[in-house]
Amino acid sequence: MSLTDLFQKKTVFSFEVFPPKATTPAEKLQATLHNLQAIHPDFISVTLGAGGTGRYGATVDIADMIQNQLGITAVSHIPGLYLSEDDVLNLLQKLAERNVHNVLALRGDRVPGREPLGVFKHADQLTTFIKQNSDFDVMGACYPYTHKDATSGVADIQHLANKVAAGADHLISQIFFDNNQFYNFREKAELAGINVPIEAGIMPVTNKRQIENITSVAGVPLPEKFTCMMERYADNKEALRDAGIAYAIDQIVDLVAQGVDGVHLYTMNNSYVAQRIWDATASLFQASATTTK
Repeated sequence: MSLTDLFQKKTVFSFEVFPPKATTPAEKLQATLHNLQAIHPDFISVTLGAGGTGRYGATVDIADMIQNQLGITAVSHIPGLYLSEDDVLNLLQKLAERNVHNVLALRGDRVPGREPLGVFKHADQLTTFIKQNSDFDVMGACYPYTHKDATSGVADIQHLANKVAAGADHLISQIFFDNNQFYNFREKAELAGINVPIEAGIMPVTNKRQIENITSVAGVPLPEKFTCMMERYADNKEALRDAGIAYAIDQIVDLVAQGVDGVHLYTMNNSYVAQRIWDATASLFQASATTTK
């Protein structure tokens, strides 16, 4: 069964992981993946650094382990800004050789001081190229708030419609901390004729560094409820972790009750947090498989 078909049968639950840094033992991620396997997610996506082709190997090897050792559908990210057509074809071939046939096509982040190649300026161009040159299922990214590089909210939705028209089979959202923002976005997408499944991207914030990254890099709007919680427990590591987990659980309970197509958990390679969240919400996802979607 393809992932797209799976959305018709249940509320999908999936994870994102990333290759370890050079200073981090590979065994640490392997242990994380084995722990995540016990949750039986519908798929696990693996990031590929925005800077280009140098880390193909790590992403492909992790996707290989997920797909062929753990028996879970693997999805490889492909950020296009710094890739050539040959780069993409080479990566697709390496993935196909390992029986990985799902990718997330992204524009990718700009690297300071480095000019993009200019072949894939937008994700819809990359999606079109992958669809024309392979039989891969292609996912796309979406933004519950307007993307920071978009000229307007209307333009952002139009870019998303172009991505779907190019062949994106389903969408995964960037993180958000206000569910109403996601619901408003979902309504706008529907009005624009975007009718593919949309997974909600949820990231449990469990430490100060994540908060700093969210505010300084990601540009994600933070509701008062969230900022009050973070400020209250900022100096208590354990309390902050538990508060972040509780906030994510609260988001997920509401999302599933409101009929979300799926939840994509940005794990930050932390299987303990993922397990805590799954323990609190598993029955909700299991119930979705017994009801008509």
